[in-house]
Parts: sequence; structure tokens; C-alpha cells
Amino acid sequence: MTALTMSGGKTSILPGRGGFFGQLSDAFWRHPKLLLFLMLTPPLLWLGIIYIGSLIALLLQSFFSIDDFSGLVNTEFTLSTYAQLLNPANFDIIIRSLVMSALVTLAAALIAFPIAYYTARYAQGKWKALFYLGIMLPLWSSYLVKIYAWKLILAKEGILTWIFEKLHLAWLLDGILNLPVIGGNSLSVSYLGTFIVFVYIWLPYMILPTQAALERVPGNLIEASADLGATPRQTFRTVLLPLALPGIVAGSIFTFSLTLGDYIIPQIIGSSRLFIGQAVYTQQGTAGNVPLAAAFSVVPIVIMALYLWLAKKQGAFDAL
Repeated sequence: MTALTMSGGKTSILPGRGGFFGQLSDAFWRHPKLLLFLMLTPPLLWLGIIYIGSLIALLLQSFFSIDDFSGLVNTEFTLSTYAQLLNPANFDIIIRSLVMSALVTLAAALIAFPIAYYTARYAQGKWKALFYLGIMLPLWSSYLVKIYAWKLILAKEGILTWIFEKLHLAWLLDGILNLPVIGGNSLSVSYLGTFIVFVYIWLPYMILPTQAALERVPGNLIEASADLGATPRQTFRTVLLPLALPGIVAGSIFTFSLTLGDYIIPQIIGSSRLFIGQAVYTQQGTAGNVPLAAAFSVVPIVIMALYLWLAKKQGAFDAL
């Protein structure tokens, strides 16, 4: 039997629905927490067993070591594997990855802000729809296709070199490629090329949160700032930027973390020097040093945990 409260305050008793599904529906109606439990159990089990369980297994592996003679994993607890991360070669990989992630995040923020500001303040109707289409369209194509397309663009015989030659600026491109650290034989085998592709791939993840944050900035605040005599620079520094900062920080979570852990882009475009993702892949697959690969994997987790803590203090999660 099912009880319903009528508008006059009286309770009407209706007969229960027959059949298995009818009885099941009545049971869920009488016990809503049971329905909530059944709905949440599968995703929580997946999160707890597959995701968190794999992270715990990874963390445990990082406290093991490799026997130098047999090449087998020694399951005794040790911190020697983490000590190996401080070796010059391994530490350079960590610093290289951090610097690249920071530079990509900064460049993405500088490029994304004017685009997001124009869309939030001026684009209306079909133009705003066109903006979203233009930002989302690259995300619909294959990740690998985009990277290989950029490899062709940045190659020594690619379209970018051809454009520089047609503009009689080949000397400028040669000068850039001759720069230490960032240069190389061509842009497709240089840190600069890796940087360009990283910015292109992750830029939408910076634009969208920034645009969402700027949408919430009341236009009358900017007008009031101008009425009170503030210059455009002062308005940007004291009004617009602080209010848009949570969106920028939210976007930086994506760009920073995705750059920090990516191994495909540096593998296809860039020099032979490794990033963290490549180091994990190499130690896990080629060298067979699972504990060191696990220790390398823990580094981005710790860095992102600290970064997310700082982002939360900036209110970044409100802009997601």
C-alpha cells in the first residue's frame, strides 16, 4: 500500500503497484536512501577499487627497490628509490617538467585572457556560439592527429619554414633555432616546438574557465571604476584581474597538470631529453624498474596536491 497526502491534509491510501518493478518502485519511494545507496555504490566502488586502489598500489611500489644484480624487485621497505630521484639526471627531468608546465600555463593564460574577455563582454548571440564552436572544435579531433599535424608544420620542410622563407625571415628562424637550450635542427625537434604544441593542445582548457569567471564580473563595476577616475590599467589591476583570478587558476589546474604528466607530445615533438611522463614510461617498460617508475609517478601527484591546495585558497573550484 502507498500513502499519499491530499491537499486537504488527509492521507489517501492507494493500492501498491503489482509486479516486480512496481514493488521495487514502491520500496524505493518508501526508502529513498536505499535508492541513493544503490545509485552511488557502483561509481564509488570503481573510484575506490580501480582508481584509489591503483594509486595505493603505485605508492607501495615506490617504497620497493630493484636488486642491482638480479634485476628483481626487492619488496623490503626502503627510501632508496626516492633518493634516486635526487640524482642529477633524474632531478633534471623533474625540473625540466616543472619549468615547461609553468611556462605553458603562463603562456596559455596570456593568450586566453583577451579571447575570454572579448567573448564575455562583447560577443552576443551567434558570435558567442561561434566562439564556443571554435574553442571546442579542436577538442573533437584526435589527440595524436593534432600532434602529428604539428610535427609536419614545425618540420624543417614544413609550412612554417616555407612561410618564413617567403617573408624573407629565414634568418630569424635560424637565429631562434641556434639559441641554446630551446633551439635545435628544426622546431619539430626542439623545446620551443614542444612548448608551442603544449600551448595549442591545452589552450581550450584555459579559455573556458577564464571566460566563465569573466562572465560573472558585473559590467557596472568596470563602469563605476571608470567613473571614479581609474585608468584602464588600474581597472584591470584592481577590479578585473582579482575577480577573474579564480577562473585563471582553475584553467591553470588543467594546463599545469596535463603538461606535467604528458609523455606523448615530448616523445613525438622535441629533443631526446626526457620529461616525467617519458621517464615513467621508460622505467616501467624499457628498463623494467617499476619502483623508480612509481617514484617518478608520485612526484606529479605530490606537486598537484600542493597546487590544488593553493588553488582552493584562491577560490578556483568556484570557477570550475
